[in-house]
Amino acid sequence: QVQLVESGGGLVQAGGSLRLSCAASGISFGDHVMGWFRQAPGKERDFVAAINWSGSGTTYADSVKGRFTIARDNAKNTLYLQMNNLKPEDTAIYYCNAATNRATRKPGRTWGQGTQVTVSS
Repeated sequence: QVQLVESGGGLVQAGGSLRLSCAASGISFGDHVMGWFRQAPGKERDFVAAINWSGSGTTYADSVKGRFTIARDNAKNTLYLQMNNLKPEDTAIYYCNAATNRATRKPGRTWGQGTQVTVSS
């Protein structure tokens, strides 16, 4: 079956960096647009970033543009999110998503279990 497994979350001070990873199995990873979403306590799950199948096209939420970088390694079936200059408002559970629609920023049906990112001030 399809599995997306996130890792790399943790506790970091404001201004710090983290790199999230999402290992995919059970899908043709290289055929799918992939994305990251996040959900803060009491809030809806929001779009963060998406990347096309080749890695040549990316889309970012305005709130993370210039600080976060999405990337993928199709040979390793792995999606990444490099997060720099983290802010307390970036605190959330981060989810990997397959078949994200870059144009509408809507998610596909397949999600990982999420990884917690906490940024202290």
